[in-house]
Amino acid sequence: MKTKQVVVAVLGTIFKVVAAIVIVYFVYEASMMAYDYGYRVFTEPAMAKEGEGVDITVDITMGKTEKQIGQILESKGLVRDGNLFYIQTLLSEYSGKLLPGSYVLNTSMTAKEMMEIMSTEPEEEIVAEE
Repeated sequence: MKTKQVVVAVLGTIFKVVAAIVIVYFVYEASMMAYDYGYRVFTEPAMAKEGEGVDITVDITMGKTEKQIGQILESKGLVRDGNLFYIQTLLSEYSGKLLPGSYVLNTSMTAKEMMEIMSTEPEEEIVAEE
């Protein structure tokens, strides 16, 4: 009987050590992903290098949320991640200030530069879709 108890105790200890290693690994990976995403919020570069960008016209209709605008910019190739743009907008001075309209943006612009342009009155306004 003693041998069986020793084997069970050893296997139990091995299981606990493996479980602890797996938990530490997942916590480490999650924290690295969170750090990387947080770092990108403040340092995300433009899609293209300065001077090599492409002009893209973006139409923002009345009633679009900042999150929807981020998805539009991502689909047009102006930002890498629409959700990241949304977070950047929330943390910026342009939160709640993006206006509907037609804008010519460039892939060499940073998110902040795009926000600055979209927070000023466009030359040609877009009316709400019916």
